Amino acid sequence: MPLTESPEILAFVCHWCAYAGADLAGISRIQYPPNVRLIRTMCTGRIHSGFLLQALAEGARGVLVAG
Repeated sequence: MPLTESPEILAFVCHWCAYAGADLAGISRIQYPPNVRLIRTMCTGRIHSGFLLQALAEGARGVLVAG
């Protein structure tokens, strides 16, 4: 990966908790890094571990699960 390119980070976020926080950050014009991609889920307790492993296998440099 070139030094100018940021590592891709996938964030699996709960619709009711963490996504609401990310939405509030956007409304408040607080920026987070553009290399973070949010994936909204209905509940982080329902995320299958295979999704996390697949994200890493397909090139994500990091995975965050926030509830």
